[in-house]
Amino acid sequence: MSDVQTRLVAVVKRDCPTCAMVVPVLRQIAGSQPLTIYTQDDPDFPPEMGPVDDSGLEFSWKNKIETVPTLVRLEGSRETDRAIGWHRGEWESVSGVAGLGSELPEMRPGCGSMSVEPQRASALRAQFGSDILGARRVELDAEDDFEAMWDRGWSDGLPLVPPTEQRVLDMLDGTRRRPDEIVAVVPPALAECSVEKVAINAVMAGCKPEYLPVVLAAVEAACTDAFNMHGLLCTTMPAGPVLIVNGPIRRRIGMSSGINVFGQGNRANLTIGRALQLVVRNVGGGKPGEIDRATHGNPGKLSFCFAEDEEGSPFEPLATSRGLPPLSDAITLFPGEGPRCVVDQISRDPESLARSFAVNLRTVHHPKLVLVFDAILAIGPEHARIFREAGWDRARLTERLHELLQIPGEELMRGADGIAEGVPGDLAGARLPKFGANGILIVHCGGGAGLFSTIIGGWAGGDIGSRPVTQPIEP
Repeated sequence: MSDVQTRLVAVVKRDCPTCAMVVPVLRQIAGSQPLTIYTQDDPDFPPEMGPVDDSGLEFSWKNKIETVPTLVRLEGSRETDRAIGWHRGEWESVSGVAGLGSELPEMRPGCGSMSVEPQRASALRAQFGSDILGARRVELDAEDDFEAMWDRGWSDGLPLVPPTEQRVLDMLDGTRRRPDEIVAVVPPALAECSVEKVAINAVMAGCKPEYLPVVLAAVEAACTDAFNMHGLLCTTMPAGPVLIVNGPIRRRIGMSSGINVFGQGNRANLTIGRALQLVVRNVGGGKPGEIDRATHGNPGKLSFCFAEDEEGSPFEPLATSRGLPPLSDAITLFPGEGPRCVVDQISRDPESLARSFAVNLRTVHHPKLVLVFDAILAIGPEHARIFREAGWDRARLTERLHELLQIPGEELMRGADGIAEGVPGDLAGARLPKFGANGILIVHCGGGAGLFSTIIGGWAGGDIGSRPVTQPIEP
């Protein structure tokens, strides 16, 4: 390929009728100028023409041969023209030889190159294209790969998928972003995290490539000053990242927004949330017992990710309510504890149900603590139907909840009701809100049967803690 002269290269395989048909044409061309023939499946085909064995498919893969036969004109190592399949005019143009294959039909399509066969393409890329990866290589014994990854501290306690070059390259197919692009600086170590590093952890988490854009958006959101991932790691409270996904991407990648929405069984929900946690652990160094000081934690710190049921909702999507255009693919990251169920089997009017929600929301972390914590109110479809039939939208329900959560100060003071915990000072005659103005996030999700909703309490909000962050998902 270092020859600076003009030359021709053909790529063929015996198991292709069109390749067999053009053998006389190849002989015509070779009789007039230098021609190198690479053969994919039979090192003796075409016979007596000195073909180069490309059964390893390196030449075909590196030169993006998708169809055989292909005829390529090279000026030195630079390709200047290409003919794909058999078309007399194109072959004459590329070769500069007139009167080619006069006895052949004017054109005939070729066959698929062996280098693009699905069962081969991924392995070929790992073999010949892994130079785009910058991560260090670690050799693992295939019989003991999980134990080796565990010993290196990569695991969250569950088995991992080994991040082989082939798997990481396949994962990177899920995004248009360059592998070396820096996504975020991940706390607590403040380590730069590239798209490739996110992909590695997404592989280990069990993600599919099409999930990667969601994971990337989650990492970006988690590492903002507003979300304050470092503070969330350090807190002794049981909170961790909760991911809520909006937009058409929910359906494209098969996320769950219905039955058992916070539970097991959906690959996208569970592995996306897990991938974020692995990035924080493996890139940022956020490990339990070290920087992670949670007293109890909660199972959601392995993974807590779900989609909003937009199609069945009486409300606009959460991401839209937080400023993004309708139909935006987006994630909202919330610092949350584990879910708690709200049971109201009897209310059939919105005022009664709003009051049920309010008395439950008041208990977030403690009934006497106000203006400290945010909350998600995840409304189930049967409860949502009550608001839909009454014409209540998100804004009206949110406003009513805030009205119902204006609490008499004397109930909140330290010592009130014989409870030392509470708000300091003499608050007699005052009324304080349980949540700040943007402290209640309403989402619609869950199975269609059951008069239940769910509350997810937040960590400390505002400047002293963490604010929910809504982030667009980029391809």
